[in-house]
Amino acid sequence: MGFNCGIVGLPNVGKSTLFNALTESAAADAANYPFCTIEPNTGRVAVPDPRLDKLASIAKSAQILPTQLEFVDIAGLVRGASKGEGLGNQFLANIREVDAIAHVLRCFEDSNITHVDDSIDPIRDAETVETELMLADLDSVERRLANLVKKARGQDKDAKAMMATMEKLRDGLAEGLPARAIPTLDEDERKSLPSLQLLTGKPVLYVCNVSEDDAISGNSLTQKVAEKAAAEGADMVVVSAAIESEIIALNPDEKKEFLNDLGLEEAGLARMIYAGYRLLNLITFFTVGPKEARAWTVANDAKAPEAAGVIHTDFQRGFIRAETISYEDYIANQGEAGAKDAGKLRIEGADYMVKDGDVFHFRFNV
Repeated sequence: MGFNCGIVGLPNVGKSTLFNALTESAAADAANYPFCTIEPNTGRVAVPDPRLDKLASIAKSAQILPTQLEFVDIAGLVRGASKGEGLGNQFLANIREVDAIAHVLRCFEDSNITHVDDSIDPIRDAETVETELMLADLDSVERRLANLVKKARGQDKDAKAMMATMEKLRDGLAEGLPARAIPTLDEDERKSLPSLQLLTGKPVLYVCNVSEDDAISGNSLTQKVAEKAAAEGADMVVVSAAIESEIIALNPDEKKEFLNDLGLEEAGLARMIYAGYRLLNLITFFTVGPKEARAWTVANDAKAPEAAGVIHTDFQRGFIRAETISYEDYIANQGEAGAKDAGKLRIEGADYMVKDGDVFHFRFNV
């Protein structure tokens, strides 16, 4: 399972600069004018995890392969996007394809970089984008409701059941609530949101783009965003796209020294990734051996066969058992042999729920 996150926001808030920094590429043309990103640029980035290096060191693995996350840089939105203004239709279609939204908000002043509203207000910007997404969702829900009414008249039981959910969504959206925040939805209805592909049903991470001076503790603007995120049950991170773009060309030692000089413990990429994991409720498991040490990503509620299937579908189809060592036991006993001698290697069956940091060896037969 991967993590697919769309980077969205108004034009000139730093989306493409951040994307370039995250993917360590110049795939997106970060220019000072709206719609410099017309086609969505996609980049995959390695997930930093110090546990993987420790596992590889003990196993003397020839290769170290981190798990990866996918980011999509989506064209800037303007008011009226839900009605096709600007690149609205394309913007909305691209968002439907991602699992989560990283909403970049401009929290810095710079007279050399224009803003579509000629002033800096991240809360207003967030509401502009959210309103367009809600309007697009409302239109989609109303059209679906019309089709369901026709089916319900033909005594379609499934249509009648779905109508109740759609009516809740319609009423909530009409009141200015994103789908993920409509209080009348029950647990099963919330679980169905991803299948409905509603734009405002996707989890949101607010990314506050600040100047270098505010990268450590943020500023008054980021505080407002933090309050908004807390009220919504969303997450937020403070990142300086300018700093991230500066450290692209540095080697690991130079990067560490540069960040230390700024008083930062880690790069913005790491904070975004960790926040993304929290957002989508993801965990990491490992496979370790002399050939390679590798990290893999699964949902937090995944069972052992699902984890096996991430490696290869045959592993899941023919799953027999999982030989499992926790990360802590692997490290404490200096590897698989030591953990086995200490009685820390467990045999788990198909009902085993994967835990973050598990080291697996899967047995299967097809």
